[in-house]
Amino acid sequence: MIYYDKVSKVYADNSVALDQVSFGVEPKEFVTIVGHSGAGKTTLMKLLIAEDYPTGGSVFLESTNVHNLNKKEMSKLRRRIGTVFQDYRLIPNKTIYENIAFAMEAAGRTDAEIAADVPRVLELVDLSKKIWNFPRELSGGERQRVAIARAIVTQPDIIIADEPTGNLDPTNTYEIVRILKKINEMGTTVLLTTHNRGVVDAVGGRVITMENGKIIRDDKNGKYIL
Repeated sequence: MIYYDKVSKVYADNSVALDQVSFGVEPKEFVTIVGHSGAGKTTLMKLLIAEDYPTGGSVFLESTNVHNLNKKEMSKLRRRIGTVFQDYRLIPNKTIYENIAFAMEAAGRTDAEIAADVPRVLELVDLSKKIWNFPRELSGGERQRVAIARAIVTQPDIIIADEPTGNLDPTNTYEIVRILKKINEMGTTVLLTTHNRGVVDAVGGRVITMENGKIIRDDKNGKYIL
């Protein structure tokens, strides 16, 4: 269970990113968060992994306030959350295998686990044949699929996908959505942010709409209304 309790975020220039936001996400749920640029979507995601801190309110993962954790505890919590970003964040001088293996090494996995799990997860995202390629040799859609593989290889409880299709054409966008839905069906909670109506239509399910740092709608049936 994820819960945002009256969360606000005001930056040094007095711009308000979030204003008294409260909502919960159940385990294994797929929630799409929509809104124009600057609505507060990315700030919500950063707060969950403590890349940023709220000005007011609290963010809970189960009964744990994530912003009360020390560095060691936060590192352990982050292993439960896989992250996928619009800009991929792959290491350019490492192969696809090495990029995913690097994430597993950071999580303390053994060489044997890495050797078994990297091919398995690349098969899940349909990139088995690209295992020894470098990121520069892949299309944008393929790079994003590698980023998803890296995010799920340690079997996290939650996937955060922050505008993962923002740089992609419609065909690759649909493929990324298909993979995220597949991951969710396997039991992983997914939080997806987007401003793409087509993504919302393809995902269906619960949609939270944000505007000016506030939640203005929370629909169970996949409506995109802005």
